[in-house]
Amino acid sequence: MTREGLILKIDCPDRPGLVARIAGYVSDHQGNLVEFNQFTDTANERFFARLEIDTSGLDVETDDFVGGFGTLGRALEARWHFRRLPYRMRTAVLVTRTDHCLNEILWRAQLGEVPVDITSIIGNREDCRSIAEKAGIPFHFVEIGEDKEPGFREIEKLLKEQAVELVVLARFMQVVPGWLCSDYQGRMINIHHSFLPAFAGANPYRKAFERGVKLIGATCHYVTEDLDAGPIIDQEVERVQHYHSVHDLIRLGRDCERSALAKGIRYHVHERIILDGHRAIVFPD
Repeated sequence: MTREGLILKIDCPDRPGLVARIAGYVSDHQGNLVEFNQFTDTANERFFARLEIDTSGLDVETDDFVGGFGTLGRALEARWHFRRLPYRMRTAVLVTRTDHCLNEILWRAQLGEVPVDITSIIGNREDCRSIAEKAGIPFHFVEIGEDKEPGFREIEKLLKEQAVELVVLARFMQVVPGWLCSDYQGRMINIHHSFLPAFAGANPYRKAFERGVKLIGATCHYVTEDLDAGPIIDQEVERVQHYHSVHDLIRLGRDCERSALAKGIRYHVHERIILDGHRAIVFPD
C-alpha cells in the first residue's frame, strides 16, 4: 500500500448501471481504477463493491474528489467509505496465556503484509510480556478478577489513550462486556478455536473430540454482545482422523487459528470487508 490513492467501499440498492456510474465518476476526474470488485446479493437486491483508485492523475484535489462523490452516493441511496492510501492502522492486541496467534501477528506485521502500528499488547496474564518486550512493543498487564468491570474499564482507557482503530483478541480468554463491544463495533476481531457456529464458548477442542468430528477448524469473526456470534470473516479447517487425540486436535487447530486470524486482520486493514447485518461481505486479495 505504498501507492498514493483511495479505497472506496460502497453498498446500495441494486439497479442497472451501477458499475458504469461509479466507474464513470472516477474516469470523469481522471482517476485510474486499479481494482474493482463487486457483488450483487440477488436475494436482497443489494449491491456491494470495493474500488482501489490511483489518484496521481486526478484533475481535482483528493478532498474535492471525495467530497464530490456525495452527490452520486446520495442519488444511489448508498452507504460509502473512503480510505486514503498509504496508511497504517493503529492496532492493540489482547492476549491471555497462549502466544501462537500473537507471534503470527507480529511476524506478518514485520513482513509488511498488514499496514498496522501495534500500539500495545494488553494481557490479563503476564505470559506474553517477554514477547512484547522482545518486539519493542509496550505490554500492559490488566488484572481481571471476579468483578470484571474495573479491568475492562482500564482496558478501555488504554485503547482510548492510544487512539486504537482496531482491537484484536488473539486468544484473549475473557468475555468482553457488551458496552465495550458496542464501542468497537466492526473494529474488534476475535479468533475462536472452532468452526463456528459449532462448539461456541469454552473448551471447543474437547467438545469436538467427544463428538467425533472429522474436521477441526477456527473462525475469525467480529466481536458482538452475543458470544462467538459476530459476522464471520474467515474460517480454516483441517481433517481429523480417528486416531487423533485431544492434543492432536489442539495442534491442528493452532494452524487454523493462525491462518484465519492473519487473513481476518489483512482483510480488515485492507478495507476488504463490508458488514451487512450478521454477515461480512469479503473481497479477498
